[in-house]
Amino acid sequence: MDIAVTLPEIIARLALSIVIASVIGFDREHKNRPAGIKTHVLVCVGACIIALIQKKIGFDALQIANAQPKMAGVVRADEARLIAQVVSGIGFLGAGTILVQHRTILGLTTAASLWAVAGIGLALGMGDYAIGVVGAIAVIIVLVFSKRLIHIHPMKKLEIKYKHKVETKEFINDYFKKHNITVVNVNFKVTQNLNDITYVNIYDIETPRSIDYANIIEDLSMNKNVMEIQLVSI
Repeated sequence: MDIAVTLPEIIARLALSIVIASVIGFDREHKNRPAGIKTHVLVCVGACIIALIQKKIGFDALQIANAQPKMAGVVRADEARLIAQVVSGIGFLGAGTILVQHRTILGLTTAASLWAVAGIGLALGMGDYAIGVVGAIAVIIVLVFSKRLIHIHPMKKLEIKYKHKVETKEFINDYFKKHNITVVNVNFKVTQNLNDITYVNIYDIETPRSIDYANIIEDLSMNKNVMEIQLVSI
């Protein structure tokens, strides 16, 4: 009997790669992330193909060794060589999904999902269905359900530039108290130009999950004394 990956097995592994990557890619595309269904499918299928090629190289070496025992010590196949190149090479693709906007980093989760999908494709291509399927389930749980299962009060830095210190600070503090926003730390800075005094407060705040930061910025900016307000990265 020939030692090889049969055509039905090849089709099954590639088909499973497409299905799993489509599910993971759908979550990213539904959330309007840089890499969607097509990118995840191509990464997973590509990794699966590389693993199949690596598997074939190993089987070919084994067939030669069986047919010609004298060549057994000469003909060898390193099953990790091609796979290692996929693991390192996928980093360049993941880097393309990471963006830095206004001191905020976006796309890290999508880059990680591409890297994970490549690993799933390698597992399926090597015929390790249990690793591939269980790994896919773990990735989907993290992407879809992690925020629902793990409740974290996110902390942000809010920079507010304003005039008229007393009344504006009172307005800001009342707003935080009314909306159950916790001030963990605050830094102050004063700038004076001629007769004009400008105050800058940088608040480290924790907010309830129900509050949107865009609403906080919009509400506070309605005060006539607030000149500028923005979120800054921690």
